[in-house]
Amino acid sequence: MSVLAGMIGTDAARAARTGKGLKGSALGLLASTVVGVASTAPAYSLASSLGFVVVLIGVSTPVVTILAFVPTLLISLGYKELNRADPDCGTTFTWATRAFSPKVGWMGGWGVVAADILVMPSLAQIAGQYVFLLFDAKGIGSQASSGWVLLIGVAWIIVMTAICYVGIEISANFQKFLLGTELVMLVVLSVVALVKVARGSAPPGHLVPAWSWFDPFRGSFSSFIDGLTLMLFIYWGWDTSVSVNEETADKHVVPGRAAVISTVVLLVIYEFVVVSTQSYAGLGTKGIGLGNPAHEGDVLSVLGGSIFGSSWFGSLLTHLLLVMVLSSAAASTQTTILPTARTTLSMAVHKALPARFANIHSRFLVPTVSTVAMGAVSIVLYVVMNYISAGTVISDSVTALGVLIAFYYGLTGLSCFWYYRRTLSESARHLFVRGLLPLLGWAIMWSIGGYSLAQDWSPANSSTSWRVPGLHWHVGGAFLLAAGSLVVGAVLMFVYQAISPAFFRGEVLNAGTATLVPEDLGAPVGLFGVYEQDGCVLDEEAEPV
Repeated sequence: MSVLAGMIGTDAARAARTGKGLKGSALGLLASTVVGVASTAPAYSLASSLGFVVVLIGVSTPVVTILAFVPTLLISLGYKELNRADPDCGTTFTWATRAFSPKVGWMGGWGVVAADILVMPSLAQIAGQYVFLLFDAKGIGSQASSGWVLLIGVAWIIVMTAICYVGIEISANFQKFLLGTELVMLVVLSVVALVKVARGSAPPGHLVPAWSWFDPFRGSFSSFIDGLTLMLFIYWGWDTSVSVNEETADKHVVPGRAAVISTVVLLVIYEFVVVSTQSYAGLGTKGIGLGNPAHEGDVLSVLGGSIFGSSWFGSLLTHLLLVMVLSSAAASTQTTILPTARTTLSMAVHKALPARFANIHSRFLVPTVSTVAMGAVSIVLYVVMNYISAGTVISDSVTALGVLIAFYYGLTGLSCFWYYRRTLSESARHLFVRGLLPLLGWAIMWSIGGYSLAQDWSPANSSTSWRVPGLHWHVGGAFLLAAGSLVVGAVLMFVYQAISPAFFRGEVLNAGTATLVPEDLGAPVGLFGVYEQDGCVLDEEAEPV
């Protein structure tokens, strides 16, 4: 490790730093796309969520997979256009501040941080379980809240934090290996499953793929929306490729392009796996059926043994499948730390958080305090959640994620529309790509998020519930985690505003702050008029920037 660190340090010394001290041009289009896809953890996401989706919407899962892609794609276009104008690693935080106000931007940044922190206990738990399942220690691996699983999960977070700490290039190269393993095994699993269905050797209860699976009007509206919310979680994470924009070559173009490509890759992989596993396993509530509540939180480990068989080669593939889910959780753990550290870095640089969070390692050129703090907070939250209601609150944290994802994704789409609103008439492309499509993405995201939050109020829709003293309210745990996260964010915002008001007064970053952008984008739009003078972009009340 010391030799590796020395090599990294030598390379870093020659590298050009970005304005925040990060290592510029470290990632290309492939690496950026890999980071985006790996951040969603396709295998982990399918293993932990597919069973719940099937229970809600049955054979309509394939069409919901496609429909959930639509707002995801629309929002990714908003990310792409905003990144071209302002490739800041703060993403939603920076863009919402420029489009609206410092407080709106601060809450957008908090949405990113809160979502990333909430998912870490689930990632660590899955990683801990799969380590034991990989070595056939099913007695321990099947107990999600086991102390041994907790120990491995904590160690997992520490290792992934360390990898993030030693440099973005090391992180990206590690992601290529993990994602390669993951995608290959998902394809192999799906192909073998479909071949067995076609040959008639699939187990009783299997289904034959039908066009009716793609009918969006089957089932109840409420179940449909619940399924969409869970699918948002499955797609969530591609925006990491934009969060590392300041460390990417051609930072105005490559990160946004990688984000859009990532969403398309995810659609193809998800649809293939969903159709094949639904065909092979069916929707039964017993055995390997996807509707069996006994394994709704982890369908892939059960399906692997059945699809690949009990021969030595089948056993090898089953264990490779376990490695795949384990690597998926590892990839997502790592790529969850990356965007959070960079969001808090940007917030600190713009004086929206304590300056310590802006510290950059002189050799590795990564956020130091921000990265370590993310790992430490995640460990504390995981340990606490593991002992609340026998760890079932962790599943509620995944449910609550849907609200936070919808919040900050939607805010980004709205910010894109508002930021460019005065230039939308310049061309049909501007009207749709920078205006109407991101705005539609915002409307869909916030509608789904609002509906999901209302549904989460009911204890029946959560694994845990709480009674509010004195009010006789019986509230679902998912609602408390989602709404509570936003309330905590608002409280912290006002506390820090009292401590350090400069950012909140608009003295550092605000809607009237212009930014230099590529010439083909036109003038940036804030709440004030903007114009150019001697190659500098100014607003009516600001100095040249």
